[in-house]
Amino acid sequence: MNKKLLMWIGIPLAIILLLVFWYVGTYNSLIKLNEEVNNKWAQVETQYQRRVDLIPNLVNTVKGAANFEQSTLTEITQLRSQWQTAPDVNAKVETANQIESTLSKLLLVAENYPQLTATKNYQALQDELANTENKVAVERGRFNDAVRTFNARIKTFPSSIVAKNLGYADRNYFNAKPGAENAPEVKF
Repeated sequence: MNKKLLMWIGIPLAIILLLVFWYVGTYNSLIKLNEEVNNKWAQVETQYQRRVDLIPNLVNTVKGAANFEQSTLTEITQLRSQWQTAPDVNAKVETANQIESTLSKLLLVAENYPQLTATKNYQALQDELANTENKVAVERGRFNDAVRTFNARIKTFPSSIVAKNLGYADRNYFNAKPGAENAPEVKF
C-alpha cells in the first residue's frame, strides 16, 4: 500500500515540479530577451544622440564658411531639439528619419560651396557624420535581430503561455520611412 500511495503522490508531484521548473526557465529567458531588445534600442539611441550632438558643430561650420540656406539650418536645429524631447520610441524614429533626410539635403547643398567643402572642419564633420550613419545602420540591424528573436520566442508554444502571463506583445521592428530608398531632392 505504501508504494501505491507513494506513486500516486510522487508522480503528480514530479510533474508539477517539472512544470514549475519549465515555467521559471521560460520566464527567465523571456526576461533576458526583452532586456536584450531594450539594450539594442539603447544602442540605436546612443548613435542617434551622437548624430544630434554633431549637428551644432556642422551647422556652425556651415554658417561660418558660407552664406548658407538658412531654412535648412533652422530645420536641422529644430529637428535636433524635437528628437531630444520625443516622448517615445516611435516619435524618436520618425524624427531621426527626418534628421537623416535633412542632413542629406544639407550635405548635398554644401557641395555647391567649394570654400566650405575645402575646410578641414567641414571635412572632419562630414567624415564623422558618415561614420555615425554607419554605426546607426549597424545598431538598427542588431536591434531588428533582437526583436526578431524576442518576437519568435513569445509567439512559439509553449513559451507563448508565459509571455501572455507577462503581458509581452510583439515589439516593433525599426522600419525606414516610406520613400527612404529615394535620394533626397535638392533644389537651388
